[in-house]
This record gives sequence, C-alpha cells and structure tokens, in this order.
Amino acid sequence: MLTCDPHSLARAAEALPCLPLQPSFYAAVLQQPLSSEEVSRNEAWCCRPLSANATENCFIWLIRLGVLRREVDGQGLTSRVRLTPMGNQLLKRWPQGWPPASPWQRLRHGIRRRWPRL
Repeated sequence: MLTCDPHSLARAAEALPCLPLQPSFYAAVLQQPLSSEEVSRNEAWCCRPLSANATENCFIWLIRLGVLRREVDGQGLTSRVRLTPMGNQLLKRWPQGWPPASPWQRLRHGIRRRWPRL
C-alpha cells in the first residue's frame, strides 16, 4: 500500500468535507476521468449548484492538495481530472463518506485556500 506524507494527508482530509463536492464525485472520478462541465451538470456530485468555472476552481485546489491530477492524452493535459493515490487513500478511509466539517475546520480551510502560505 502506498503511503503519503502524513501532513499532506491530514491537510487534504480536513479540506474534503469543506468543499462542495460530494463523496459520490470522488467515487465516480476514481472510475473514470471527469471534466468540470460534467460535474457541474450532475447535481448528485455537488452539495449546491456549481458553475463549470466554480467546479474548475475546486479542481485546481484539489490538484494543489494532491487529491486530483489532470488526465493526460497523446497531446498533453486535458480538461479532465482523475483521483491520485492519495485521493484513493482518503476515499478508503471513509467508505461511507466523511464526517461533516466543524465551523472551525471550515474557517481554517477558507484561510488556507485564500492564503495557502499561512
């Protein structure tokens, strides 16, 4: 089993419940690559309606956290994303979905997302 840096894993684990993407999204992206347009059209994957641009912003943050990666084809990077081994590890940690985020976790995540160097 592949293990990830504990600090990175803890940071990503704290972020997942704070983001508007449901555990069903992560299970789907484990099976096949998905684009922001596909995700924004599927209401079962989002906690609230998201535009393709807002979904893409979530993707970018999840890529920075190490949970997602861009799909690569013969011509380079695509608009689709896949789950990384660390993302898979987090998904296995909570097979029934993760616990809801506390207000403190949401505040910390919001600060980290807007000022990631702090």
